[in-house]
This record gives sequence, C-alpha cells and structure tokens, in this order.
Amino acid sequence: MAKAANARDLGGLTTTSGRVVRRGLLYRAGALNRLTDEDVAALARLRLANVVDFRHQEEIDLEGPDRLPPGSKVVSLPIFDPEHDAFTAISVALRAAKDGFRQLPEALASSLRDTSAAMLDVYRWFVTGPAARQTFATVIRMAATAGSLPLLFHCSAGKDRTGWLAAVLLHALGVDRDTIVADYLRTNELNAPVVERALAKLDGRLPDPAVIRPLFEARAEYLHAAFEAAEAAYGGMDGYLRDGLAIDADTVAALHATLLE
Repeated sequence: MAKAANARDLGGLTTTSGRVVRRGLLYRAGALNRLTDEDVAALARLRLANVVDFRHQEEIDLEGPDRLPPGSKVVSLPIFDPEHDAFTAISVALRAAKDGFRQLPEALASSLRDTSAAMLDVYRWFVTGPAARQTFATVIRMAATAGSLPLLFHCSAGKDRTGWLAAVLLHALGVDRDTIVADYLRTNELNAPVVERALAKLDGRLPDPAVIRPLFEARAEYLHAAFEAAEAAYGGMDGYLRDGLAIDADTVAALHATLLE
C-alpha cells in the first residue's frame, strides 16, 4: 500500500518440516492512519476479521486513528509500560515529535544518550513483562482461531511490537531462526524512505540526529536480546510459549492446522 509500506503478508515462508505458511490469513503492518483511498480499497479486499492495534493513546493522538474500510473490527491492545524506564526515551521523543521538535527539552537529550540500550531493554520486556506477555498471548490465540482470521496486527512503525509477535508466531509455526530474523530485518528496507525523511526533519534540532536512529531501525541485536531473554527465563522459545504465554500444545496444533499448508 502506498501509505503503509511495511504492511505485508506473513504467508509464503517455509517451515523446517517443509510446510508453508498460508497466505491471506496473517498480516503485519505499521500505523494505518495515512492510507489513501486506494489503500483502503486494497485493505477491504482482504476481508479482515480483526485489526489489532498495539499503539497506546499517546501514539494514536500523535499519528491519528487507523483509516480502515467501513465496518472493520479494531481490537485495541496497547503494549506500553509508562512505569518502565526503557520507555522513557520513546515517550519523550513522541511528545517532542508532536511539538514538531520546536522545543527540545533537556529530558530529550538525556533520554537519547543510549537509545540502543533502551531498545534492548524494551525487547527483553516483551518477553518478561506480564502485560506484554498477556497481550501477545491474546493475539496468538486469536491467530489459532479460524473465526478470527484474516487478522492484521500493527503498531506504529511495524517493527518492534509487531516484529516480536511476528517472530513468535513464525517460531510457533516451525519457521527457522535465520528466516525469522531475515523477515524481521525487511522492515529496514521497507521503512527506509520514511525513516530518512524523519531524520532529515531533525537536522539542526539535535546536536547529532543519529542518536535517535536506533528508535527507527530494526536491528538483529534487538531480536536476539528477546530470544536470549526467553532462553534465560523459560529455557528457550518453546518454554516461553508454554510457560510465559500459557500457549498449550492444543493451541500450537491449532495454529499449525489453520495457518500451514
């Protein structure tokens, strides 16, 4: 879609057993607030049963609500923890962006000193945070339910919350780790024009606009931090699914039956 470059079908990937993820059932995307009329028409043709929005209210206030076909069912499941230190940089940056970066508070400069470390913490929180685990588990159960499909899930850029859930779903379906990481990193290619425009707007407003780049990019080390957190807390991704998300064997079997061919 013209105004949702990072929207894509999770189907077509091959599992380690040789099966293929079915097309037309699971979609991932960034924010859908800027869709053109043609984009909305393309979305209508997908006949989505559910659109899951991971954005919290501050993001929606900044970007605007989704622009969707009439009658679309939106499931709001915000993934955000204002009490977690790692989200400070993101929250402050959002407020500064809403102000057009006209007034850059000292808090912004200090919170952006190590954005890559903040992002690593966010990905670890995806695995260990109770609220995050509950939300991801909810959407995985939806994906295992034929009546909830086709399903599209998205956040703002379609790279972090969306990227982690896509990785978890693909693992549950039996896709190998290298393929999962490669699919995750496709976001950089698809989002590149938007990211460069955003960084260009910061030129002259930050001493070094590059310090904010880690917030815009999908990086393999982010995803690996989450995988490592799953290993440390649950003994690996299978344990994370079973014990962290309470996804039982029957639900995994339903995912396979519904989403693999």
